[in-house]
This record gives sequence, structure tokens and C-alpha cells, in this order.
Amino acid sequence: MSDGSTNAHKGMTFSTFVLSLGTTALAALGQCDDPSCLDFPRDPEIARNNIDILIMLRQKTMGNLSDEEAKLLSSIIYDLQMRYLTETER
Repeated sequence: MSDGSTNAHKGMTFSTFVLSLGTTALAALGQCDDPSCLDFPRDPEIARNNIDILIMLRQKTMGNLSDEEAKLLSSIIYDLQMRYLTETER
């Protein structure tokens, strides 16, 4: 039985999950360049919720992520927090 650390079946990885939450937050801020985000409603509260989820994930997974995963998660959180502040201070 697999321990889940490999992903040979092209399913969801931790990084893919983090990127998905980040993309949803960007779309909710109206800052997603992906054409699939065009119909997504602009709603800073959705973005804030996704940022909070990412922060919770960072706290709950501390010490269990690879260096790359930890850096990705931290950089996405920082970027989204800055974008959220800019967007909501207008």
C-alpha cells in the first residue's frame, strides 16, 4: 500500500491544491489572468477565506512539507495578502 508521498496517478498534489486555492483567491480579487476565471465573481471575502485556509494549512503542516512546498505555500500567502490589502484599501 502506498504512503501517499508519491503521485504516480496524476492526482492532486499538495502543491496543486495550494495553487488551486491561490488561483481562486486571485479570481475573487479580480486579478486572475487565466481565461477560466473570467466568470468568477469578484468577492474579496472569498479571497480572504482562501488566504485564511492557506495560513491554516501552513500551521497544520509545519515540519511535514518539503522545502519546495513550504516555500511555495509561504510565497503564495505573502503575495495574496499583499494583493488583498491593496485591493481592499482602495
